[in-house]
Amino acid sequence: MAVRACGLIIYRRLQSAPPSKITDSIEYLLLQTSYGTHHWTPPKGHVDPGEDDLQTAFRETQEEAGLQASQLTLIEGYKKELHYPVHGKPKTVIYWLAEMKDCNTEIKLSEEHQAFQWLKLEDACKFAEYEDMQATLKEVHQFLSSKE
Repeated sequence: MAVRACGLIIYRRLQSAPPSKITDSIEYLLLQTSYGTHHWTPPKGHVDPGEDDLQTAFRETQEEAGLQASQLTLIEGYKKELHYPVHGKPKTVIYWLAEMKDCNTEIKLSEEHQAFQWLKLEDACKFAEYEDMQATLKEVHQFLSSKE
């Protein structure tokens, strides 16, 4: 049985960018784990019994980044499922896309993470070492660009 986890890819739009280049003003939230290889990842975690996937994504975001569902806007039409092995066991991670309502909202990390960064696409891809996460970030960026 595959381990199942869910999370949110969270972005914010900086107000300073010219309207013609909206995607230039987008930054993605990545958290650095305080365990293992200290990799960078969007907030995510395992599904608890009785929870649906989206509930898990919002709960984990609240636990790991201190963000309430009310501080985010879920973006319709984007959902990504990643499959990869962890310690030899299959893992499925499902991500939704969410925008910060207020780009200045404070991030409050749990003990699971030691740092966070808001990163433009190129830097986010450098920090996210895994190819599938880099591809997902690029896909999200394309998705947001196509909505403008």
